[in-house]
Amino acid sequence: MNRRTFLGAASAAALAPPTVRPGFVRAADAPAPTRFQIACMTLPYSRFPLDRALDGIKGAGYSFVAWGTTHKEGGKDVPVLARDAPPETAKELAKKCRGLGLEPVMMFSGIYPEAKDGLDVLTQRIKQAGAAGVQQVLTFGHTKGGNHKLWIERFKQLGPVAGDNNVLLVVKQHGGETGTGEACAAITKAVDHPNVKVNYDAGNVLDYLNKDPLPDIKLCAAEVRSFCIKDHRNWPRSEDCGPGFGEIDHYKLLHPVAFTGLTVPLACENIAAPLVPRPDKPEGVDALARRAREFLEIVIAGLQTAR
Repeated sequence: MNRRTFLGAASAAALAPPTVRPGFVRAADAPAPTRFQIACMTLPYSRFPLDRALDGIKGAGYSFVAWGTTHKEGGKDVPVLARDAPPETAKELAKKCRGLGLEPVMMFSGIYPEAKDGLDVLTQRIKQAGAAGVQQVLTFGHTKGGNHKLWIERFKQLGPVAGDNNVLLVVKQHGGETGTGEACAAITKAVDHPNVKVNYDAGNVLDYLNKDPLPDIKLCAAEVRSFCIKDHRNWPRSEDCGPGFGEIDHYKLLHPVAFTGLTVPLACENIAAPLVPRPDKPEGVDALARRAREFLEIVIAGLQTAR
């Protein structure tokens, strides 16, 4: 090879794309990591006042919170946010959370989509969330026969409302005909609106249907925009529990959505330790909340660092 031939070959090599080993992805081509928002629901603190729940969640190291359903206030079950509360009330609650350093990312709708007043209540919930700057409204229920069509009809009406309020309406698995992520994704695909998507609850899939959620999430990952974090054990007894305490591999669970470039809340709905009694003091819930957060942080760091 003479000098001119050598220089020509070197130039060609410099311009050629780098060789990538099979199974590896060039950094420039890799999808952006998902921005997971690890939140704690107030639900695990339902036996205690809402103020104590918020203080405990913040103290357990969370920056995000999801509003649960009710809390004990003076011995009575009081809704976190009544279904008919004006949007301004939701805005004030969100302001309170942010004052504590907690960004609210999700709230329960508190109604099944097929309920007689489901459309009205879900519309109000979306308006509440929009006023409060809460990203997602969570709903679930059971579709039977014609209800499947009713869900689609109502979600098609609610999609534009959610879009106008910059809110996602997300539907999660709850047994029966909506017991899998695949079934919920079939509904959201039929609705075909960017503001109606899937929330994934792996614990419910394993609990209600005794079905492995790991193959299921692969069938709906493109529609998933949030998680209700809940683990489950079938042995030595059937029992929901906190992440890492059950039989679900959370590395495999989150892997299909670890590099979407999206913001995806992970709302801890159940943080309990299996087999032992639930804490009777809020400090016990605080400890479980902290453990759940730390576990999820380790899983996410492992998944996204390994890639």
